[in-house]
Amino acid sequence: MTLLLLCFVLFLILGMPIAYVIGLAGFAYFLSQPVLPFEAATQMVVLQSQSFAFLAVPFFIFAGNLMNVSGITEQLLSLARLLTRRMYGGTAQISVVMSTMMGGVSGSATADAAMETRILGPEMQARGYTKGYITSVNCLTALITATIPPSLGLIIFGFVGEVSIGRLFAAGIIPGILMMIFLMATVSITSRIRKFDPPTHNATRLTFKELFQNLKVSVWALLFPIILIVGIRFGLFTPSESGAFAVIYALIVGKFVYKKLTWENFKEALITSVKDTGAIMLIIAMSGPFSYAITWVKLPAVLSNFIFGITENPQLLTLLMLGFLFISGMFVDSNVNFLLLTPIFLPMVTSVGMDPVHFGVLMATIVTLGVMTPPVGSALYTVCGIINCPPEEYTKESIPFFIAILLELAILVFCPKLVLFIPNLIFGA
Repeated sequence: MTLLLLCFVLFLILGMPIAYVIGLAGFAYFLSQPVLPFEAATQMVVLQSQSFAFLAVPFFIFAGNLMNVSGITEQLLSLARLLTRRMYGGTAQISVVMSTMMGGVSGSATADAAMETRILGPEMQARGYTKGYITSVNCLTALITATIPPSLGLIIFGFVGEVSIGRLFAAGIIPGILMMIFLMATVSITSRIRKFDPPTHNATRLTFKELFQNLKVSVWALLFPIILIVGIRFGLFTPSESGAFAVIYALIVGKFVYKKLTWENFKEALITSVKDTGAIMLIIAMSGPFSYAITWVKLPAVLSNFIFGITENPQLLTLLMLGFLFISGMFVDSNVNFLLLTPIFLPMVTSVGMDPVHFGVLMATIVTLGVMTPPVGSALYTVCGIINCPPEEYTKESIPFFIAILLELAILVFCPKLVLFIPNLIFGA
C-alpha cells in the first residue's frame, strides 16, 4: 500500500496528467507484487472500459455540446436576463440563474463556468465588477450543474456504486434549486456592500406576458431534464439509452425548433465531444489497475476501521467523509474521485443506514467543488485565464460563496428528506 500511495503522490507532484498518475501508480504496484501477474493489469485497463452503462457518458457529453451550439444557450440567457433585471447585482445574478438552467443542458461544471465567463465577463467588467468577483461568481455558481440532471458526476457515481441513476437525477433537483437560492442571496448581499450593478430606476416589472413569451421559446431546454427523469421512471429508456435520446433531442431542437444547428456547428460539437470523451474515458480505463490494487491492499477496510473508530454517528461520519472528499478534490480530478472513492465510502454510509442516493448528491457537490479550489482546480484556472485574473484574487473574492455552499451542504446533511423527497415521490420510498 505504501508503494501505491507513494507513486501516486510523487507522480501528482511531478505534474503528470491525472490519467497517467493513477495508471502508472497501478502498474508500479503490479510490478512490485510477484503474486499478481502483470498481464492482469493490462486486462484491468480493457475491462474497465467494457461497461455498457458507460455509453451514457459520451452521449451526454455530445448532447451538451450540441445544445451549446444550437441556440439553447442564447434562449436561456435571455430568460435569465428577464428574471434578474430588477435585482441587485443583476448581471451576476444572471450567472446563478443560467447555471441552474444550464445544469439540465451541459452536465459539466467546468464547461458551464467557461461559457458563462466568456459571455458575461466583458459585460460585468464594463459594469464595474472586479475580476476576482467575476471569476468567483461564474466559477462557483457552475457548481449547481453538479446536481441538476443530467450531471456527469451523478452518472459515474451511479454506475460505480450501482445506484439508480433515475433516483439520483430526481434527488439533485431540490439541492440544485436550494444552492441557487443561497448563491443568489450571497450575490445580492455582496453586491449591495460593494455597490456592484444596482438595479436601474427605469427597469420595468416583469409581466406575465413577457415571461410567457420568453418561456414559449425557452421551454424546450427547460423540459429536457424533466423528460429524462420521466422517461427513466416509466421505462421508456434505460440510463444508457437516455444519453442517446439526449443527442436526438438536441439535434431536433437545434435544427427544427431554433434552426441554428448548421453542419459547421455540428462538426464543432462533434470534435469537442470526441476530445472530452477521450479525456474522461482514458481516466476511467487507467483507473482499472489502481482500483484493483486498492482492493488488493484492503484500503477500504483499513479506512473504514479508522473512521468508525472516530464515530459511528451517521451525520458526523458523513461530515468526516465530505471533509476528506473536499481535500481530495483539491488535488485530484473529480471523475477520478468518483471512480476510486465511491467503492470505499459507499459501503460505510449504507452500513449506518444512510441512503446511497442522499450520499451521492452530497458527494457530487463536494467533489466537484474541488475543481474550483486551489491548487489544481481545472475550472478555477480556466475562468481566470479567460479574463486574465490572478488566482489569489479569485480565492479572496470567492470566500462568501464558499461559505454559502458549505452552509447549504450542512443543511442537506442534517435534512435528508430535502434530497429524497422527489425521488421517493416519483420512484417510491
